[in-house]
Amino acid sequence: MIAPSSPQSARATVQPHKEGTLGWLVIDNPSRRNALNLTMWTQLAQAAQQLDQDSSIRAVVVCGAADPDGAGDFSAGADISEFEATRSSADSAKAYDAANLAAFAALRSLSKPTVALIRGNCLGGGLGLALACDIRIAASTARFCLPPAKLGLAYPVEAIADVVAAIGPAWTKRLIFTGERIDAARALQIGLVQDVHPEADLVDALAALTNQIIANAPLSQAAGKLAVAASLAGTSPELLATAHSAARACYESRDFAEGRTAFLQKRKPDFNGD
Repeated sequence: MIAPSSPQSARATVQPHKEGTLGWLVIDNPSRRNALNLTMWTQLAQAAQQLDQDSSIRAVVVCGAADPDGAGDFSAGADISEFEATRSSADSAKAYDAANLAAFAALRSLSKPTVALIRGNCLGGGLGLALACDIRIAASTARFCLPPAKLGLAYPVEAIADVVAAIGPAWTKRLIFTGERIDAARALQIGLVQDVHPEADLVDALAALTNQIIANAPLSQAAGKLAVAASLAGTSPELLATAHSAARACYESRDFAEGRTAFLQKRKPDFNGD
């Protein structure tokens, strides 16, 4: 497994591709620290939906493209250089927020497990994308920040909800009020990420994690993901019904029969997601 790199000329795009049963969403704008412009927010939502529709993909990794020398960032967030044209009034901000909220929602609603692979800067909307993923692993050199108070803007409630779900209200308010950058060790301490590894070991750690995920039953994972979402949503009737339906489907699946049989035969199960 090799983390994607970018060509010499940055394309300012979001690239979906797959490697076996692993899907990749690559934020590719390294000359601007993988910041996303308005077009890229829209591309990201579309790319996530494209990967979700591929039944052969069992997990999705979200990452930033590396520079040709291998260095890089997850994402510096929204491309502030275009704000005068795209986000300079309440009305234009509303339209802009709709695009990035659609990107967050597309990641959140992926039926497959998602992993954010974080190196370098993970700031603002970039951190929002990481928090919309199920699991976050980071290089020890990664840095994190929520800078709205330094820019005089406000984040949508839906985006802040992901931060609160990960680290609680007190740390969320501290990061917003101060705009401070925290390192990977502090991010791990407060629950912003689940694992931290030396930069040189990060891709191997990702491979170990995704191999564990891919070996397990996809329907069970999808049902578990829905159950967690329902619990965080305050047990909304609609989401509860969807989660219950997904759980029932697990018990009617061939994967469940395979899991029982493999356990009795003392072998590894071969799950296919049906």
